[in-house]
Amino acid sequence: MISTKDFRTGLKIEIDGKPFEIIEFQHFKPGKGGAMVRTKLRQMMTGQVLDKTFRSGEKVDKPDMAVTEMQYIFREGDFFVFMDLETYEQMHVPGDNVGEKGGFIKEGDTVKVLLYNGELIGVDLPAGVTLKVAQTDPGIQGDRVSNATKPATMETGLKVNVPLFINEGDTIKVDTRSGEYLGRE
Repeated sequence: MISTKDFRTGLKIEIDGKPFEIIEFQHFKPGKGGAMVRTKLRQMMTGQVLDKTFRSGEKVDKPDMAVTEMQYIFREGDFFVFMDLETYEQMHVPGDNVGEKGGFIKEGDTVKVLLYNGELIGVDLPAGVTLKVAQTDPGIQGDRVSNATKPATMETGLKVNVPLFINEGDTIKVDTRSGEYLGRE
């Protein structure tokens, strides 16, 4: 159990059997009555944000969460297949659980994953990843000095706007937080 006095930004708690992450919290004391803690919580499975107020000293459950390294093996329909590096067990994960981050993961990549009750609910990626350009229009001679961009499809299916001088087969670095081009490798 976690007491409200232990609340901090980023702490993970469980309310009504669902995992939440504390985005913001504030201790306050109204004119009469006991102290309270006002929080802003993000539901970790759906991303929904809600405001909730707790009485000071109230206790909430600690979720059964673990962070472990897994290797992304391949995609099978709408499922991503990950392998536990210790037990070699494979886990079929719905694409919704991986979300947009699936476009940054290549086959064979090792990533940190967040497990809740044994179910993968999130993937932790580095700030930048290296991907190969699978398809883009050829660059136009003379346009290399402008800041113009063109769409490109990466080997994972991710679409990124890249400078005009980038060609198919080039390897580029992409920011995983914004999906923007960072540079050529």
